[in-house]
Amino acid sequence: MVERRRKLSLPVNGEEVSVPRSPHLACPGCGEILLRADEVRLLQSRALEIYREKYDLLSAEAIRALRLRLEMTQEELGSLLRISANTISRWESGRNVQSASLDTLLRLVQNVPESLVYLSKRAA
Repeated sequence: MVERRRKLSLPVNGEEVSVPRSPHLACPGCGEILLRADEVRLLQSRALEIYREKYDLLSAEAIRALRLRLEMTQEELGSLLRISANTISRWESGRNVQSASLDTLLRLVQNVPESLVYLSKRAA
């Protein structure tokens, strides 16, 4: 196996995202690609970052900052948005990325204070 850097792809929300210059091991004979654990994590985080940039989605840090500004736990924000606290945790840790529709809802909460009252009345 030989150290290489080249474009690799990873699915994010059902879409293949290409990550340029991704480090990996490659077999010079058959071309098989092998990723070590740290390379898998790097590929995943870069793919999510590229996806967020492409669709202008809030970053993991921005979602966490919004929740903290609202003085909510992950459970409370999840209830407000009608999703699980685990989903909020995965967004904030950068393990998953929100859909465009949930990003719009997050931005509504962020930018339209009156939306909190409405959503609170409908919270799960």
